[in-house]
Amino acid sequence: MSASTTPPAGSVPLAAAAVQKHLQPSTTSPIEVLPGSTSQAYTHIHTALLLVFYYLRFNDLVADPVPTLLDTLLPLAVLQISYAAICLPAGTGAGAATSLSKASKSAGASTGNTRRKTQQGSKSDGRGLGTRISTSLLATILSLALGTPLLTIILVFFGAPVTTHSAHTLLCAAHMALLAGIPLVHAHGVDTGAWRDVAAALMTLDEPFGGAVGVAVGAWLGAVPIPLDWDREWQKWPVTILTGAYIGYAVGKAAGGYIFRGKRIQFD
Repeated sequence: MSASTTPPAGSVPLAAAAVQKHLQPSTTSPIEVLPGSTSQAYTHIHTALLLVFYYLRFNDLVADPVPTLLDTLLPLAVLQISYAAICLPAGTGAGAATSLSKASKSAGASTGNTRRKTQQGSKSDGRGLGTRISTSLLATILSLALGTPLLTIILVFFGAPVTTHSAHTLLCAAHMALLAGIPLVHAHGVDTGAWRDVAAALMTLDEPFGGAVGVAVGAWLGAVPIPLDWDREWQKWPVTILTGAYIGYAVGKAAGGYIFRGKRIQFD
């Protein structure tokens, strides 16, 4: 009986590759960082600020995880909101990219009307700062409300303590939700096609999706030191997980925005 029910070795990755192959290709265009000099510069400044912020609070995190995780939620949210509002267009994935492209073409065609050019130029710059700020605030609420419970379940599924350290796990999930969720929700909104691509890992890589992938991979790699017999204080839950998530976000954001931009994750 066991021989008939046990899948052959290597069948799981082959099955994953087969599923991805038969799924429709991504219809979501990579998200462009806004073209202004402030946006282009701040996307790099934001990454540096995020890593410095985590480094400065690392010792507090090791010494007293729960209060530190709670105290740092608001500064993290401010950093992510500022990045989304300054650097990313507020839209619904491919629809946003299309509308921005049309606005740019329309602005180029209206050569005789300076006022019209100015108005259309503001549209091409991510639909206006006020819209981007309100969208990023809404993205924060959705990321915390929906992402935190989902990531808590995933962390438990992958080995987080169930009967103890519940506050540690919940707050770790909240940090991961803010890191990965705010840029994605801000840029893609409620575009079901975009979220289908995110869930199936079909989305083309860009800064928001690359950062989210980095959070997942970094947190997974961050679990490696926990069982090792090094007897270090920082090996306790969830310090290494969160450290991996922050570093992974920074690496994934840079890789998705530049090195692998426009490419897709391949499982074969």
